[in-house]
Amino acid sequence: MNFDVAAEAYDRFMGRYSAQLSPQLADLAGVRAGQQLLDVGCGPGALTGELVARVGPHRVTAVDPSEPFVAAARARYPGVTVLKASAEELPFPDASFEAALAQLVVHFMSHPVAGLAEMARVTRRNGVVAACVWDHGGGQGPLSMFWQAARELDPEVEDESNFPGAREGHLAELFTLAGLREVAEAVLSASLEHPTFEAWWEPFTHGVGPAGSYLASLGVERQEELRERCRALVPSQPFVLSARAWAARGLA
Repeated sequence: MNFDVAAEAYDRFMGRYSAQLSPQLADLAGVRAGQQLLDVGCGPGALTGELVARVGPHRVTAVDPSEPFVAAARARYPGVTVLKASAEELPFPDASFEAALAQLVVHFMSHPVAGLAEMARVTRRNGVVAACVWDHGGGQGPLSMFWQAARELDPEVEDESNFPGAREGHLAELFTLAGLREVAEAVLSASLEHPTFEAWWEPFTHGVGPAGSYLASLGVERQEELRERCRALVPSQPFVLSARAWAARGLA
């Protein structure tokens, strides 16, 4: 998978969906004025911007392992402390924040339980850890049509359906294994209209994430075959894609 890409490429690929999740995840975490907050795996800053709107830039800290994303988040949100770091090794003392949030990140962690445990470590006692992951396992994520077409052409393709937290109940299981308390589940949703098939397809060509990396790995003829198979799955234009994400919150 690849996230060392321009922030604008991610914005076109996933940012339009993730921006819709941000208010919902912040609500789930009970974010309120006066809190010190941590955005783990901030990307170019979809959730960061929501947190800044609620508590102000100087109360938000964000981390991401992608240098282009770190640079973009810093440029977009002056006053926010943005560091290059992974979830599994957060560079903060214990109990530094009232809440730690991870939007569309847990399934990309090298060690999800360790990453969630780190989020709990840097969160104050009884503070909230919250996260969400697209429902790739249930086929209701924003990339489901792409992966359906890919599987029809190659049944052995490794899609995102088995990623951590991507099936119902698994994210809450990971929270419990990480030592979080009073774990509760929720479902978040996003819906986006695409004016044409080409407008939907173009972001995949920038090599973002597992889907973009898979497309880039194919030869020209196979790419065209996948493109046309996806086109066949689109009933009409414009079309709306609705997606859901599994979410969980727990107390540190």
